[in-house]
Amino acid sequence: MELSQAARLDQAAEVLPAALRRRVLALPAAERARIEELRLRGGRPMFLLGPEGETPLPGTEITAQTLETVLEMASRSSVHTVLDQVRNGFVTIPGGHRLGLCGTAVMDGKTLVNLRGISSLCLRVARQFPGLASEVLPKLWQDGRLESTLILSPPGAGKTTLLRDLIRCLASGLGCPPLRVGLADERGEVAAMAGGVPMLDVGQRCDVMDGCPKAVGMAALLRGMDPQVLAVDEITAPEDVQAMLQAAGCGVRLLATAHGETLADLDRRPLYRSLMADGLFDRLVLIQQTDAGRRYTVTDGEGRPC
Repeated sequence: MELSQAARLDQAAEVLPAALRRRVLALPAAERARIEELRLRGGRPMFLLGPEGETPLPGTEITAQTLETVLEMASRSSVHTVLDQVRNGFVTIPGGHRLGLCGTAVMDGKTLVNLRGISSLCLRVARQFPGLASEVLPKLWQDGRLESTLILSPPGAGKTTLLRDLIRCLASGLGCPPLRVGLADERGEVAAMAGGVPMLDVGQRCDVMDGCPKAVGMAALLRGMDPQVLAVDEITAPEDVQAMLQAAGCGVRLLATAHGETLADLDRRPLYRSLMADGLFDRLVLIQQTDAGRRYTVTDGEGRPC
């Protein structure tokens, strides 16, 4: 059953200590539906992040014990089992929600190996808005064929949410011909698999490979599932680019996201610059935050409006 936005917050809040969770659940449903993140910082109240910005929730001062308890609950009292995620600064929790971490780094040379003395947590709520992609999807086709597309936005602006709805539409043939989509979901945030079933709607023809590095997942999907579209959230490493190059060479369409505020950011960062130089993407979707809400601008690979 599809969860409401308020229910998604309630699900994410299950990692909070009981008293804090009760404060969140006591908020009106309409207010809970607008909350995108819960911010917990030692010695300060919990902040609720919505479209208007951060608002403190009075009477919720966060202690060091609170922070430790949340991390223990998020890792199901087994922090060592999620250590690889902790090293990356976050833990993914059931439902596709993400718990961002900040604290004192434990280093091995130049490598972050752990965090101790947790000082801040950011609980980002996985949100799903069926129909969100309807404005963008028609602009991603050329002569009846889906164009490989890169979604670009700053952190927290809705890249993953848009990616998920595009996958849902493509894999279910909503507003377009149905296509087989292979999703490499390294952190489990896009589909939120549980017991072999996606907890977030990614469509009828989507095959999900999760829990492994994106490049490994993409290669496995390419070899075993014959995808027509290969989707991945947040390109971060040269291996990701190589896997996409291999897929493109096999005629597979690509759907991916990357961090950036403007198209010029693609030229300033070597990893993204190579993506454009290799001509991997024929469409770019830029997400911008405005006073009126999020704005989606679609261009071709040269930056011309579509």
